[in-house]
Amino acid sequence: MAGIGFELKKLFHRKGLVAMVRAYGYAGVICTGPMLLGILLQFGVLAVSGWWHVPRADQNLLVCMITYTLLASLVLTSFLSMPVTRFLADMLFEHHEETILPSFWGSTTLMLAVGAVLYAVFLLFSGATLMQGLLCLWLFLEMIVNWNAMSYLTAIKDYQGIMWSFVAAVVVAFLSACAMMALGLPQVESLLAAVAFGYGVMMVWDVVLLHRYFPQSSESPWTFLAWLDRFLPLALTGLLTTLGLFSHLVITWCGPLGVHVKGLFYGAPYCDVPALLAFLTILITTVNFVVSVEVNFYPKYRAYYALLNDGGTVKDIVVAEREMLAVLNRELYYTALKQLFVTAAVISLEKMVLGVLPLGFNDGMHGYFRVLCVGYALYAVGNTVLMILLYFTDYFGAVCCAAIFAGSATVLTVISQFVPVTLMGFGFLLGASAFLLAAVVRLAVFTDNLPYRVLGAQPIVATEKRGWFTKLGEALDEFGERLHGTFGRKESWGKAWKAWKGTDE
Repeated sequence: MAGIGFELKKLFHRKGLVAMVRAYGYAGVICTGPMLLGILLQFGVLAVSGWWHVPRADQNLLVCMITYTLLASLVLTSFLSMPVTRFLADMLFEHHEETILPSFWGSTTLMLAVGAVLYAVFLLFSGATLMQGLLCLWLFLEMIVNWNAMSYLTAIKDYQGIMWSFVAAVVVAFLSACAMMALGLPQVESLLAAVAFGYGVMMVWDVVLLHRYFPQSSESPWTFLAWLDRFLPLALTGLLTTLGLFSHLVITWCGPLGVHVKGLFYGAPYCDVPALLAFLTILITTVNFVVSVEVNFYPKYRAYYALLNDGGTVKDIVVAEREMLAVLNRELYYTALKQLFVTAAVISLEKMVLGVLPLGFNDGMHGYFRVLCVGYALYAVGNTVLMILLYFTDYFGAVCCAAIFAGSATVLTVISQFVPVTLMGFGFLLGASAFLLAAVVRLAVFTDNLPYRVLGAQPIVATEKRGWFTKLGEALDEFGERLHGTFGRKESWGKAWKAWKGTDE
């Protein structure tokens, strides 16, 4: 994310409200684009359904299908997201830009192949019609490409182009939904296809941006798999954090508030809408992490490590460490404070605002919304601290914090299904509290003796980690060479492999 941080710093140096709005807009779309698009499209679908008087049962089915597809794509891509981002950063640092675009298509192909099989099996037994199943599968595959593309788009300077792709996706989805409903086409299929059109526009636009920025080459698309073996804790951190964030929704669907919609599709209308709205309240922390922490903390972080790498004096290193940690503590404090103010304001005003909207909120939904606002706020601050742990390459600490979050949020949510309905949501809130506490304690312990953690705790002898994923990459590369009947790509991959091993040694 340092790439967008540099660009935002330029915008903040410009005076005026327009530059400030542009900076926050870029950060919001880059960091939360597909997810924010999903939320907007969900509410857009509900609005269009209301205009054309779509039966309530069809609306519930449509919301379930979109939600299932969104969460399934998030869980699948979360395993590769962080290792792929690390691979991207390493290749840019080593000036091996020619390996980036092939790795995008390699990681995308791998996730599409695995995801298509798994989700197709689910859809076969889900109770969806053939057309509904095909549209869900199409939307699922588009989301995979979009989520993976966002990991690569942070290196692109064309943030205005990314912003326009987001706007175009919303407009296309809305207009196509209205057009198909006006033509009298099947309602569920029409609205589902409209959402797929919106994500499709964003997918094509983002892929075009990637091809415009990164050079095409004949490098192997599977080189990134070696990074998966080397940084497996990153993959587990991403997966566990995603599971902790969304497991409480799935458990609630199966609990006393759950409603059987059709086949394998379950929902909890009295919980899903409040959860969706509560999730929006943490966008301030997500954006603030890039706009504030990235822009202000990263220069101090880079200066500190530059002194360590370039032979700085002990005095300069100590001063740089104090300045870096002081900025870090200040930015984390302000991030938590901003989220606190936003959460308090939302809780204070939510009954008045949500009462005006035609969402059918009752007292139970208002209470659930307030509890989840606090829970998501704790998660957002905890996730920010987790990102700082990854900055300091504390992969072990990060995966432990993510495991605590996933385990506690899941177990406590299961327990909360057996308590009064008024206490629903406290399972996730307590899990997020445990996550924040674990992350803060780990960061304090890790930075208490930072020079030793950075230098002394590192292995003396470099070792090559060659596991299952590396072997899978080699097998796929060999299969590709046999399939194409040429050894050019294999030779190119061999050069990249030797370059990587050389830097490791």
